[in-house]
Amino acid sequence: MSKARELAQKPNQPTGRKNLIINGAMNVAQRGTSQIGVGYNAGYFDAPDRYIFNNISQAVFDLSQAADAPDGFAYSYKLDCTTADTSLAADHEINLSQRFEGQDFQHIKKGTSDALPMTLSFWVKSGKTGTYIVEIKDTDNTRTISKSYTVNSANTWEKKSVTFVGDTSGALDTDKNLSLFVSWWVSAGSNYNSGTLETSWASQTNANRAVGQVNFADNTSNNWLLTGVQLEVGTVATEFEHCSYGEELALCQRYCIVYGGDSTYDRIATGHSVNTTNWSAFVTFPVEMRANPTESTSADSHFALYHANTVTALTSLSVNYASKKILALSGNVASGLTTGRSVQLLTNARTDARLILDAEL
Repeated sequence: MSKARELAQKPNQPTGRKNLIINGAMNVAQRGTSQIGVGYNAGYFDAPDRYIFNNISQAVFDLSQAADAPDGFAYSYKLDCTTADTSLAADHEINLSQRFEGQDFQHIKKGTSDALPMTLSFWVKSGKTGTYIVEIKDTDNTRTISKSYTVNSANTWEKKSVTFVGDTSGALDTDKNLSLFVSWWVSAGSNYNSGTLETSWASQTNANRAVGQVNFADNTSNNWLLTGVQLEVGTVATEFEHCSYGEELALCQRYCIVYGGDSTYDRIATGHSVNTTNWSAFVTFPVEMRANPTESTSADSHFALYHANTVTALTSLSVNYASKKILALSGNVASGLTTGRSVQLLTNARTDARLILDAEL
């Protein structure tokens, strides 16, 4: 039977990319592979791309892209509790989330009578057994839905799946901004677990969001690992969609692009010297970013200019212009440039140098 005829006879056969999660196998970690000592904070850390860690508690965690995963996967996102919080305050919460643009979820028909269900599947491993909560939140309409799953055996990889019904209320905005996110809770104070778990879509009531959630942060021997994450339309958890590293990297780069970290003298951009101490250069991005990015560096001195067979450390690095496609940089060295000569911006003899362009949700 021809492939075309086979597909014609299977109208519900999924085609194209079915997984709405980016970096579900945790293969891409542009910022770095480990972040030590994350306390009361929320952000994108040195761990797998596209996952934001939110720790509003007194606990402290080491985060990492861990080489610990079930068969068929190489990496996981690992939370390792290094300082416990055995008595959570009412407003404490600890969770890991992935955030989505509204324009990427129009096909789930949210807010219509034909709203479609979605199924989330993933592999999880934890030293703390018991009930955990995973939640989807619609930020455009402040609506939530939560499901529970159980870690049955400590420190054992287990595959889980939950199905979320379609929501006939609250259409998502058709734009590049945050509309929806999925959160894996690992700890929740009474503000989030004192009600009744909201297993159907409803206006957000904090007390109903994480009812039954164990306190994963109650012991420094606890760790929690996640991989093989797939969110797809329908009520069935199908086999994980493995994509090439290159495809996942490009999807991640819409939100974050990192230069540096590959070698001691990573080339970043080519420009020219304005005078003996000033220079300028342009960086063209490998993909169009979601929005004009903000720039940060590990330290200006971590970068240098290569000119006339000489490497000269920077004394300053500045952004003159940033768009979704290009970045204009300038800065200073102490001396030694020749006006109008070509220069290359590179990392200064170190692998921990980072130029980070952030357009995350």
